[in-house]
Amino acid sequence: MTVDKNALEVFVIVAQTRNFRLAAERLGVTRPAISQTLRRLEDRLNISLMQRTTRSINLTEAGQRLYAEVAPAIEQLNGAVSDIADQLAAPRGQLRLAVSSIAERIIDGRMLASFITAYPHVELDITITDEAYDIVEQGFDAGVQLGEVIAQDMIAVPVSAMQRQIAVASPDYLAQYGTPQHPKDLLDHRCIGWRKSPGVSPYRWEFAWQGREFDVDVNPQLTTNDMGVMIRTVCAGGGISFGMEETYAPYIARGELVTVLDEFLPTFPGFYLYFSGRKHMPPKLRAFIEHVRM
Repeated sequence: MTVDKNALEVFVIVAQTRNFRLAAERLGVTRPAISQTLRRLEDRLNISLMQRTTRSINLTEAGQRLYAEVAPAIEQLNGAVSDIADQLAAPRGQLRLAVSSIAERIIDGRMLASFITAYPHVELDITITDEAYDIVEQGFDAGVQLGEVIAQDMIAVPVSAMQRQIAVASPDYLAQYGTPQHPKDLLDHRCIGWRKSPGVSPYRWEFAWQGREFDVDVNPQLTTNDMGVMIRTVCAGGGISFGMEETYAPYIARGELVTVLDEFLPTFPGFYLYFSGRKHMPPKLRAFIEHVRM
């Protein structure tokens, strides 16, 4: 029995994304076209491969068996074709990145401007997010996160120096309310906290002393998921805030903020650009990696 190879590739992508819209976007076709292709494949095989509802797509037992057999072969075939094509191809096309909101160096305007100037045929599409995305499932080429939160099955490339989180306040606030000498003193101060999304508890501030790590639940009076709100409030004397040293460095340099509790805040491994080792690395991604590592 002969089967349309394009239909098998459509089946594999839908099986991976479990979403007709994402599969259609990845293939550059419409959702009805995806549905029709799968229906023809099932008619050709005379078997149901997927169970579809308005909310979910699940593989049948036959679909699971077909995916296990076909997906590696299609990936190998596509990889071989891409390897040959990429030897002659210049970086081009859309590069989708999911980047942490605190990865200052990666989202710095100067770095991004220099990249799109150097590679005029690459279109950067950057989503700023602190959610735990499955970048493969969501159709991203790569992500940028702190190394400690990246899944072990990803390839990770360091794109920053060692990092440090710091506690900061304005000189006026400290003059009025005093300077904390130990992290536990923060419980007596007005604090400005961060959370990644609504309904999620505020981030617990992390410290270390003599090799022992601990955190403090500061119960912030103001909590937000927007770093700009945090910066403007702490600069205005609203309290003590906590975040990446790179984020606050310009304000410290201008004297708008000062650090507190420095001895309790060690450095740790920084940001990594990560991507699936199962996917062939396109020239556009290779070019971005080389650029941010410069």
